[in-house]
Amino acid sequence: MPGRRAGSVRRVTAVPLRPSTAPAGSLPPHVRTAFGVKDEIPRPVVWAGRPAWHCGDVLIRPVADNAVAAWSAGVLETLQVDGVRLAHPVRSSDGRWIVAGWAASRFVTGTLEPRYDAVVTAAEALHAAMARVERPRVLDDRDDLLATSAAAAFGEVRLALDPATGGNLYAQLAAYRTPVRLAPQVVHPELFGAVLFDDVGAPAIVDLAPAWRPREWAAAVVVVDALAWGGADDGLLERWSHLAEWPQMTLRAVLYRLALHAQHPEGSARTLGGLERAAGLVSALV
Repeated sequence: MPGRRAGSVRRVTAVPLRPSTAPAGSLPPHVRTAFGVKDEIPRPVVWAGRPAWHCGDVLIRPVADNAVAAWSAGVLETLQVDGVRLAHPVRSSDGRWIVAGWAASRFVTGTLEPRYDAVVTAAEALHAAMARVERPRVLDDRDDLLATSAAAAFGEVRLALDPATGGNLYAQLAAYRTPVRLAPQVVHPELFGAVLFDDVGAPAIVDLAPAWRPREWAAAVVVVDALAWGGADDGLLERWSHLAEWPQMTLRAVLYRLALHAQHPEGSARTLGGLERAAGLVSALV
């Protein structure tokens, strides 16, 4: 999706089309009380690309899926990732992670930056730390756009996609898909536009969006997003080519984004340009 050039206020040029997240709305007083910040003056902010409320050292944000948000908080409560700061969750006064559709975490400083190699490095560190996290039940019978697009990218389901908004390109590239033997694990495939960097460049991850896929695929999604939406240099694809099954993982990453784009209500021929660029670069590998 076209966006601002690097160097503008947000500095990440654009984000891929994804299902909409919950709007911030007004922060109810009882939610502030529940998370122990009733006396703090709430300040509306955009944090890692999403609306939220900054209340002292706590960040309160609306969640689109209570079960996923609660799972994320449960993992982040004890997770430690080498070289990555985490926004550790805050429980309510009665021990809940979610109160009336709102979640809270400690506020971590940082802004979105076009440091795409560093984002992939953070993704690799995160997934190494999560290697033994069990497959969450929230993934059972999941059929949202993200899940169905990933399943299609891996050849597990067939989708009828709009040819004009990515379906034709998807069909052309899918012909190059070959079997892979990488083990799945819990990964976060939506890290592009979601990793913050502080003044010294230390990355921070604010929450988790689970998928059960190879970690190399999650890294490839970051690379494809950066090529398509972030103005990344062509060499980014080559710099991570040491990862296992890289040509097929990048192919599946492009297929994932194409499937999502073609199903998204805001997808159009105009917003397809970035993915066409990424697809052209990836096709040279396969």
